[in-house]
Amino acid sequence: MPRPRLYVTDAIVLSRFDLGEADRVLTLITPRDGKLKAIAKGVRRPTSRLGGSLEPFAELRVALARGRTFDVVTQVSVGHAWLRLRDSLESAATAWYLAELADRSLEERHEAEPLYGLLRRAYELLDAGRVPGRVARWYEMHLADELGVRPEVDRCVECDRMLEPTETFRWVPPLGGVLCERHPGPPVSRAGLSIEALKVLKAYQRLDVEALAGLRLPAGVEREVEAAMREFIRIALERDPRSLAFLDEVRAGAPGMVRTSRTVGGE
Repeated sequence: MPRPRLYVTDAIVLSRFDLGEADRVLTLITPRDGKLKAIAKGVRRPTSRLGGSLEPFAELRVALARGRTFDVVTQVSVGHAWLRLRDSLESAATAWYLAELADRSLEERHEAEPLYGLLRRAYELLDAGRVPGRVARWYEMHLADELGVRPEVDRCVECDRMLEPTETFRWVPPLGGVLCERHPGPPVSRAGLSIEALKVLKAYQRLDVEALAGLRLPAGVEREVEAAMREFIRIALERDPRSLAFLDEVRAGAPGMVRTSRTVGGE
């Protein structure tokens, strides 16, 4: 049966770029149609009916017409705006990072309901004021799960032996997780992984987000877990996300950078 030319779907904007004098091309994630490219014609004109609605960090209800190169946006309404996450520059930069991970994880026109739900939940958490770094780690871990590359944190990836808390470990993303002290591993493998960091990695796999939000962690352990998960995601996606540079700039910036307008990251 041929697909209908006109269809309506929930969607979240993953990225966008301007085309010509007034148009904008959007990369959307949708539950059933997965990732798709759509063009919003004339959206940059002040008189456009679509311009104020086709924004990132919102769940949209979008009507589209199938096209040869891009589908065409004909109508849009905002379901959930998640406005509060835009008031923190770190939350907004984290939201762009999570969107980029979703974009790079998906092929176009493949069903993506689990990843859609994961990104939607992450935006809800950021909007509720959860610590952006904790949301990012939770998202990275569950994204790896959805991609079928769940990190091994209980057993040695080489010998399948249960890890003992008294031994030393190494985090080796090319092998899929933790390597015990009995195996040398590849020459470029990371040095050590502390038992505290290993416990936190396990927590991100097993605890719900409310329990994760209540964890009290030393800053050094947070940094170790962040470095471990970033490295794992980089190996899984075979490249460094471009948005990380901006996120790191924001986190290292002056106090005056903490709050921003609701247009951050737009163009």
